[in-house]
Amino acid sequence: MRKTSARLADGREIVYYDESDHGDRAHVDPRPLPARPAGSEIRLDPLTREPVVVAAHRQDRTHLPPDDRCPLCPSTPERHTEIPAPSYDVVAFENLFPALAGDRGRCEVLCFSDEHDTSLARLGPRRIRTVVDAWADRSAVLSALPGIEQVYCFENRGPEIGVSLHHPHGQVYALPFVTPRTRDVLASARAHREETGGDLFEDVLAAERAGPRVVLENGHWTAFVPEAARWPVEVHLYPRRPVADLPDLGDAERDAFAELYADLLARLDRLFDLPLPYIAAWHQAPLHDAEARSLSRLRLEVFSVRRAPDRLKYLAGTESGMGVFVNDVAPETTARLLRKAGR
Repeated sequence: MRKTSARLADGREIVYYDESDHGDRAHVDPRPLPARPAGSEIRLDPLTREPVVVAAHRQDRTHLPPDDRCPLCPSTPERHTEIPAPSYDVVAFENLFPALAGDRGRCEVLCFSDEHDTSLARLGPRRIRTVVDAWADRSAVLSALPGIEQVYCFENRGPEIGVSLHHPHGQVYALPFVTPRTRDVLASARAHREETGGDLFEDVLAAERAGPRVVLENGHWTAFVPEAARWPVEVHLYPRRPVADLPDLGDAERDAFAELYADLLARLDRLFDLPLPYIAAWHQAPLHDAEARSLSRLRLEVFSVRRAPDRLKYLAGTESGMGVFVNDVAPETTARLLRKAGR
């Protein structure tokens, strides 16, 4: 993989990840862009002690433009986009409308392909492997920025999830705090270690591998529907070897993930015979807490709001108001259907 870094017209960084040595990356961004927005405000909820990001400048961000106005497609002589090059494999750049910026963190967009109408599921293992390398590289680079406590890589797919751009892409957030979800899970891992002397994630993985909810696995990864799945479609992917974050993955583990994830994404789209809207969320360890890193385990959690071909799950009052989820689909049923969706 060849990595090339450049700058957009307003000074934002753009990084190309190419699968070959072909491709000119010296194209200049000629757009007369406005000044970059000021940083967001981070407020603390006094009741929960959880951070809330206030980013008022995002109210007017681009939302589902027509295909011929997509800002993530390559530039042409007639139209200049966020990517100055006429083609690319994978590219990362600082978000034009960041939720976090400056000394409040950093937000990047990671485009999976220059093809507007494709998806990560259709791109196959080789491109997924390139994306994994890009995720790992961005995680390492952003982890070194001052004030960053955690790096979060994720993909939102489908208008039902709330995506603002159809082009296949994900995002990488460099956070100046440890997320509430991470803190809650670390508390459980700490309590499990104190009560049993064991590793929470190792024990969960062992229990799931022995049960009925494994969807598929290989020598390095296991994909399973968790016993207490909150969403009608929810799959967790654990590496067999306990690692803290994406940069820790070796070549064999990255190759194995790409093969398994390509298979899983294809099954998800076959589940209801239509493209499945989903969120794919990488959970990485906090950066500067040795105990937290020893308690953590890298994992990918993929979940969808679709519960039937013509039905979506909307958060009910108990879920939105109290955080108590009610799942209308048994996790064992989802696992069985995903196993049947293999080819």
